[in-house]
Amino acid sequence: MSSSIHTEILTAPLDIQTACDFVMDDAHGAIDTFIGVVRNHHEGNQVQGMTYDVHEGLAEATFAAICEEAQERWAGTKYYVAHYKGELPIGGISVIIAVSSAHRADSFESCRYVIEELKKRSPIWKKEHYPEGKSEWLPGHSLAEAS
Repeated sequence: MSSSIHTEILTAPLDIQTACDFVMDDAHGAIDTFIGVVRNHHEGNQVQGMTYDVHEGLAEATFAAICEEAQERWAGTKYYVAHYKGELPIGGISVIIAVSSAHRADSFESCRYVIEELKKRSPIWKKEHYPEGKSEWLPGHSLAEAS
C-alpha cells in the first residue's frame, strides 16, 4: 500500500482526528470526511445497537483497491479508511473515510466514490439488535460474488 493510502479494521473506537491527521498534506486545501454511525431505527424497526463482522484481510484489500481506483480518477488524493469490527451502541462510529486533495471538488467526489464502493463490495456483515432481545443479520455482501 502506498504512503497516501491507509486502511484498517479496528476493534477499538475509531478516531476522526487520526483519519484527518493521516490525510493532512501541505499541498492540499481540502479534507472531506464520511463518518458512519449506528442509528436507532431501520426499515420501521427500533434498533438498540449493531454488531459488525468483517473478513479482515479481504476487507482491507478491498478498501485499498477502491482507494487506488479513486486515486486514478482523482490524482494526488490521499485516503484513510477504517471500519469497526464488533458491537456498537447507537451513535457508535462504524466507519471513517477521510480524503484530502488540492481542491474541494476532488475530495468531495472521491470520498463519495469510496463510501459507495465500500458499501457495494466490502465483506462486512451487520447484525441489528432490537429492544425485545432479538437480533437479525441484514442482507450483505456475498463472498461468492467477490471477484
